[in-house]
Amino acid sequence: MTETRQKLLTGERALFASHDMRVVDCEFNDGESPLKHSSDIELKNCLFGWKYPLWYCNNISVEDCRWLEMARAGVWYTNNISISNADVQAPKNFRRCNGLILSDASIPNAAETLWECKNVKLNNVTAKGDYFAMNSENIEAEGLKLDGNYSFDGCKNVTVKNSTLISKDSFWNCENVTVYDSYISGEYLGWNSKNLTFINCTIESLQGMCYIDKLVMKNCKFSNTTLAFEYSSVEATIDSKIDSVLNPKEGTIKAESIGELILEKDQIDPEKTNIICSSIDKKSDVVEWRR
Repeated sequence: MTETRQKLLTGERALFASHDMRVVDCEFNDGESPLKHSSDIELKNCLFGWKYPLWYCNNISVEDCRWLEMARAGVWYTNNISISNADVQAPKNFRRCNGLILSDASIPNAAETLWECKNVKLNNVTAKGDYFAMNSENIEAEGLKLDGNYSFDGCKNVTVKNSTLISKDSFWNCENVTVYDSYISGEYLGWNSKNLTFINCTIESLQGMCYIDKLVMKNCKFSNTTLAFEYSSVEATIDSKIDSVLNPKEGTIKAESIGELILEKDQIDPEKTNIICSSIDKKSDVVEWRR
């Protein structure tokens, strides 16, 4: 394996189609696509200052590196890449990658990041930006701290653990998602999804968990959550109060208490949902905006 050390690498495709190379303490700048079509590359303590540094690459290891804001669209169409201790300032990173491991990374400008990727592992990643992880599949995330709306839209086969998501409209149009021991805050959580499971989670959501086929919730808590479960098939055990429940399609809902239970007979069959709750403050047969 050859080594390139302590160099300023400039110009278009500075290390184009490189193979079996270790790059240490280098800066890539003033030139697009410096490592395009490269494979079996180790990068350590490097700086990416310009666009498209790692496109169409294979078998890449990246440690202690930084992407400046102009290094946008940094890793696209790349297979088997491991990145640790990274500071990614650039948006639109990680697109159509297969086999991505991202550990101990900060992505403060994560708009349109992690799109249409497969086989992804995220460990202790902090990200801020809308549309994170759209249309990706086979994702394992632990210790994810995300601040950004519309996250995980259209994803399949996702597991999230010990994470915090501040995200309006997260997990829309998804299939096979399980979230453990996490906090989620955001309106309209989980709409139009299938096989969505929350275990030991705390959730705050206006009109959350609606239009879901096979929603499971185990030992979860709700905070300021209203108009939940509309048109969803649900099996839920909620260890707290639910402010209001609206027109669940079928299943069982068990809660400590419910502020308002709204079941409209012209919209759903109330007999198809079993409500287990010792305290229901108010029962209504019509939602407020129809009154």
